[in-house]
Amino acid sequence: MGALPKDDQIFTYADYKNFELAEGERFELIYGIAYAMAAPGARHQEILMAISGQFYNYLRGKPCKVYPAPYDVRLFYRSDEQDDTVVQPDITIVCDEKKRGNEGCRGAPDLVIEILSPSNTAIEMERKLKLYQDAGVREYWIADPENMGLTAYRFQEGAILTYTYKRDATVPVGIFNDLNISLEQVFTE
Repeated sequence: MGALPKDDQIFTYADYKNFELAEGERFELIYGIAYAMAAPGARHQEILMAISGQFYNYLRGKPCKVYPAPYDVRLFYRSDEQDDTVVQPDITIVCDEKKRGNEGCRGAPDLVIEILSPSNTAIEMERKLKLYQDAGVREYWIADPENMGLTAYRFQEGAILTYTYKRDATVPVGIFNDLNISLEQVFTE
């Protein structure tokens, strides 16, 4: 078994699987660098459930699936486990059945949603914007509990289309023509 990750090491998914973590301790690997993740607070989890619940109801009986965190997403999947990027988005939508494994997502999911909290800043989420685009994610959302809004990024032919929504809006889901997410249901006080 491997020990806890050290700051000066570069890791692969094979290493990541062997981290000896305490109960509730989580890490992400981004280009081989391990980043500790703090446990989310109650408000964060309420928002996660409100958004993922709307997706779950819509996707029931359809080929796409919704996965709330913790759920490993190996963005640049390699079967030899030498890939060096494993993230745990708050909500992940995967439509390609071949990408869904028991251990998590093998490759870029279709939609990734992150919820801001004190431990994951807007700067960190912006950094992930390029990571998700480079990996081939089709759509990336950032939900902001403090400002009660959401920013949606759609990646199309090298371009990033950006849409901003306030708490009373409905957000059209770019990967599904007939689904809108109600932010009024998400940002209830």
